[in-house]
Amino acid sequence: MLMHIGVFIPFNLQVMIGKAIGRLLYPFMPKLRSTAYSNISHCFPDKKQTQVNLLVKRHFEAIGVSFFETANAYYGSDKKIRKLLTITNEKFFKDALKEEGGIILLCSHFMPLMLGSRALLLNHTIANIYRPQNNKLFDKTMVRGYKKNGAVMIKSTDTRSIVKAINNSLPIWYAPDQDLGKNNSVFAPFFGIQTATTTATARLAKNNNTRVIPYNFTRTKKGYSMSFEKPISNYPSNDPIQDATVINKILEKQISKTPEQYLWIHRRFKTRPNDENNFYKYN
Repeated sequence: MLMHIGVFIPFNLQVMIGKAIGRLLYPFMPKLRSTAYSNISHCFPDKKQTQVNLLVKRHFEAIGVSFFETANAYYGSDKKIRKLLTITNEKFFKDALKEEGGIILLCSHFMPLMLGSRALLLNHTIANIYRPQNNKLFDKTMVRGYKKNGAVMIKSTDTRSIVKAINNSLPIWYAPDQDLGKNNSVFAPFFGIQTATTTATARLAKNNNTRVIPYNFTRTKKGYSMSFEKPISNYPSNDPIQDATVINKILEKQISKTPEQYLWIHRRFKTRPNDENNFYKYN
C-alpha cells in the first residue's frame, strides 16, 4: 500500500524523505553499519576514519531512497520513469541487438538496481536473472511487478533457462558481484582484496557468440543515469581467474563513481582464501 502511494511523490521529495529515513535507520542497525564500515575501509584504505564514517552515513541515506526506487520499479508509470532518465551510449546495446548472438548486460548491486532493471524494459525485452527473496510476499510482488512490464524472470539457480535465453538471443540482465561461497567461484582481486568471484559470467558468455556489455544505473541530482559501455573484448578467455579479474575491474570503476550508492551492507568478503578469517565483526 505504501509503495503504491510512494510513486506519486515527486522525485526530489522522494530523495529528501528517503535520505531522512536512512538517517533514522542508521543508529538502529549496528550489524549492517559495521559491515558497511568494514567493506568501505578495506576497499578505500586511503580514506581517513572520518571519511569512511561519512560515506557509511551517505550509504544509509541511499538505502532510504531505495525504498522509493523499488516502489517506482514495481508501480511507477513508464512516463514518470522515462522523464527521469538520461541515457548514454545506448548504441553499444542497440548495435549488439542487430546481430545474432547472446547478450549479457553486466551490472552491479547499486541501490537503484531494481529501478535500473525496470528502466531497461521501457525500450527492450530483457530476461532478469534474480535470486528469490526470503520474504515470499516481497518475492511475489517483485516477480509480478517486473512481469507486468514485460520482463522474463529467471531464477539464478535455473541455469538451463538462462542458457536457453542466451541461445535465443534474449538479453539477460546479470549482477555477479555477490559472495556465493567457494563453489563455482575463484579468488580474484576486487579493490585489491582477494575476493570469491563467480565464474558463471565467463561460462555463460561461451554460449551463442555472447557479448558482455557493462551496464550502469545510478541516481543523479536530477534523476537517473543509464549508461552502456563497449562489449568486453577478448572475453572470455581460457583463464577463469583472468576473466574474473576483468569483471571485477569493470565493477570497481562503476562503484568508484558513486560509492555511496553501492551495496556495502553485503558481506562481499566473507569467503576467504585458505580459510583465513574474514574481517567482519558480526558473522
